[in-house]
Amino acid sequence: MENFNFTTSDSSIFILTGIPGLEAAHIWISIPFSIFYIMGLLGNFTVLFIVGKEQTLHKPMYLLLCMLALTDITTSTSFMPKTLCIFWFNLKSITMNGCLTQMFFFHAVSTMHSAILVTMAFDRYVAICNPLRYATILTNARIAKLGLLGMIRAVLFILPMPLLLSGQPFCANHIIPHTYCDHIAVAKMSCGDITASRAYGLVMAFVIIGFDLTLIGLSYGLIIRAVLRISSEEAHQKALNTCTAHICALLMAYPVGLFSTLTHRFGHGIAPHVHIILSNLNYLIPPMLNPIIYGVKTKELRDKVLKYICRIYSFCGTDFKPA
Repeated sequence: MENFNFTTSDSSIFILTGIPGLEAAHIWISIPFSIFYIMGLLGNFTVLFIVGKEQTLHKPMYLLLCMLALTDITTSTSFMPKTLCIFWFNLKSITMNGCLTQMFFFHAVSTMHSAILVTMAFDRYVAICNPLRYATILTNARIAKLGLLGMIRAVLFILPMPLLLSGQPFCANHIIPHTYCDHIAVAKMSCGDITASRAYGLVMAFVIIGFDLTLIGLSYGLIIRAVLRISSEEAHQKALNTCTAHICALLMAYPVGLFSTLTHRFGHGIAPHVHIILSNLNYLIPPMLNPIIYGVKTKELRDKVLKYICRIYSFCGTDFKPA
């Protein structure tokens, strides 16, 4: 494929290079990336469809699961179509407004994703520590309000990022060595003083992740304290099973994301292509695995999925019985 490498004096056009140093392998890299993306879309849309169709699943826990699925779909879709266009068709140009819009949606939805994980931790705390009051404490309306609060927080915290960069002068080549318009990658292209922009991005990363992890840690601390007070081994196992899916979602969301954020700013010894591949996988693998994990660990959801699979096989004339 022809190498697309040019500079332009048009300040409204940026160039996304893809994965620096691995341009020749873009087609091969696109295969696992597109598979992860498509599987994530199928899994999360399946969750939305099943919960939407089944009246018995219209509960706070499944409403939160739908919110998580929506943020997973939006996060990966905010950058993957453009990334695949770079890999497949060498379409590397993007307007400045398009770049800043992509940046806003990508980081805002990621922030909202974190807020949903916090709400899910609170949901698990109430389910284990106050099961008799669960229905009165966590109603669908209250969950919807918490989701709206998370969205407002994301907009207020992330909107200054593109606004600070929109007034910056950019260097002549306008080349972004990335597959999408990440905040710090765009900021590094500026010829002006980006101290405020860099500081704001770093502070927001630590404030958002630090605050959310503190609340999650507090929830799980109270859960552990409540579980330790119960002598029954069966109750311990039940509590563990209740939290397993959420813990897996946490382990996929925070460690790699925080590592990626820090290495992009301070990891000068790490090869750029390693960081960029890691950044992409960080927002492709969790959306693919979350529906699988929750489908396996949540019996009620799993049973509904199997019911629809049986209907499909029956419609196709195949005798299928789930194990």
